[in-house]
Parts: sequence; structure tokens; C-alpha cells
Amino acid sequence: MKTLQNPKGARPLLLITLTLLALTAGPAGCFTSMPGKSFKGDMPSPNLKEKILADSLRAHVEYLAERIGRRNLEVSGSLELTVNYISRELREAGYEVRLLPFEMNSLEVCNIEAEQRGNAIHDEIVVIGAHYDTANGTKGANDNASGVAAALEIAKALRDDNTGRTIKFVFFVNEEPPYFQTGVMGSYVYAMGLREQEANVVAMLSLETLGYYSDTPGSQTYPFPMSLLYPDTGDFIAFVGNVGSRSLVRKSIKAFRQSVDFPSEGAAVPGFLPGVGWSDHWGFWRNGYPGIMVTDTAPYRYSHYHTYEDTPEKLDYVRMARVVMGLEGAVRRLASR
Repeated sequence: MKTLQNPKGARPLLLITLTLLALTAGPAGCFTSMPGKSFKGDMPSPNLKEKILADSLRAHVEYLAERIGRRNLEVSGSLELTVNYISRELREAGYEVRLLPFEMNSLEVCNIEAEQRGNAIHDEIVVIGAHYDTANGTKGANDNASGVAAALEIAKALRDDNTGRTIKFVFFVNEEPPYFQTGVMGSYVYAMGLREQEANVVAMLSLETLGYYSDTPGSQTYPFPMSLLYPDTGDFIAFVGNVGSRSLVRKSIKAFRQSVDFPSEGAAVPGFLPGVGWSDHWGFWRNGYPGIMVTDTAPYRYSHYHTYEDTPEKLDYVRMARVVMGLEGAVRRLASR
């Protein structure tokens, strides 16, 4: 996820306000109204499964953010170390790993793919993605070692599932500036390749900054006028998409809410609104595929976003484990017949 400025340039505040009012009025309110209800109340104590998962998530984040640290082309060898770690974890889980290199300014970088092939409708594809690079000057524990850790654990949990649709777990390079929303953004390159193959991608979930939560009122902010519609306490996970991905937002959050007791909010709003397209799902939109971001909202909640203080001890691994368990249920539902 990126800076607090809209990367495509400022839009008139009046246009944003009128658009949101139109989307939330009358029958069109289904763009912000979601199926099911967000969990309310005290969180139960973690059970053994959640504790084990929380420990695994912490181990991934600590390895990526502390043992490797900054992960981008500015730090020699850091991307290779990260690719090796992700590839090893996937192979140990039983996956065949494909490295998908591409050239950029005479340098070679690569995306990483592992596939769980479907049976009945294997030509329909669900992509679960997370970027593994970091912004300059940050260890990237939340942004985005948390997303990588979640994708790895979901891949492990679903390895023996007999799914109808094919699931592709993809780890993207070059999500952060200066490559963000350019032709060499890893997710854009990957999605463009799928489009050239005429692949039938029915859903893409971008896992982006999943680890920070707060029970303090006022801990959550939004760009106006979203603040009029959503809670000001940063204890929830958000499912965010553009209007064209409305059905995917609704299906995903419904399955999540049926799978786990955890606060969740959803929105399918115009992609030009600040923050809506600030992750790897953008590359899929540009290639005509439905895509959403699952996120703790990053800069709208997390004060250490894109700083050197984005370190592993800041994250809440028990809550993150519950989010991952809910996402396991959502992915199973999306990959079913």
C-alpha cells in the first residue's frame, strides 16, 4: 500500500463526495452494504490451533523483516534471499514452485507462483497474491511480510483440498514505489501474462498489510467522506474493491464472516478514491479481471507505515491468525464449484 496521496492525482472533493453519496443512497447502497454482520464484542481467548498459526505467522514475519530486512533492488541480494525463502516454504508444503522472471532496466526480477489445480472447473482461476518487496528505508513487517506470511499459511492449509477451481498463490515483486502502478509492477506483469493467455481469472485477492489492530476509539481514519460511513476504531479487517469487483467483495466478506468471528468491513466504490487501488489488485483491474484488497488499511491506521519502525513486534499475531483462518474459509468458498 502506498502514500496518502492518490497516485493518479487529486480529484475534486465535490466529485468524490457526490459519488459516495450516490453509492450509499437507496438501492445503490449495496456498494457499501455487505452481507452478514461484522463481529462485535470481546474477542475470545485463542485456541490451540490459533496459537500455533500465530506462531507460524510470527516466524515468517520475523524472518523476512529481521533476518532479511529491507527487500528491494536498493539492497543487493535481498530479493534473491526472499525468493529463496518463499520458494522453500512452498516446496516444503508440497507445491511445485514456478519462478517467473522478467527484465527491467537490464536487471532480472521475478514473481513466484504455486498452483493448486482444480478438478471440475480447473480452467477458472482464483489468484491469492501478496507482494514481497518493501519500500525504501523500511523492514516491511506489516507492509508486506504480513501479507506474504498469510498467503503462505493459506497455501499450506489448502494444500490437500479438492477444489473445483484452480488456485494460484502468487508472490509479487516491484509493488512499491518507484514501480507502483507502472508497466514493471510485478502484479501488472503477471496479470498481463494471464490476459495474453486468455486465462479465466474469476477472483483475485491481494493480501496487503494484515497485522495491525487497535481497540482505541479514534485509531482509524479515512479519506473524506468514507469517515461518514465506517467505524473510527481500527480493530477490523477491510475488504476493498472497485465497483466492477462488487460481487467479489460481497462473496469474499460473506464467506469470511461465516468462517470466523472477527470485525470486518467491506466497500465496493470507485477505483479513483484514495486508497482503493493501492495494491496488487490494481494490475488485475487494468487487465480486465475482478480484484480486491484485504487490508488493515495501513496508513489510515498504522503510524509506522513506510518507516524503519515497521518491525515485527508491532503486529498482533493472534488477531492476524484469526484473519487468516477467515481467509482460508473465503478462499475455499471462492474456489468451490
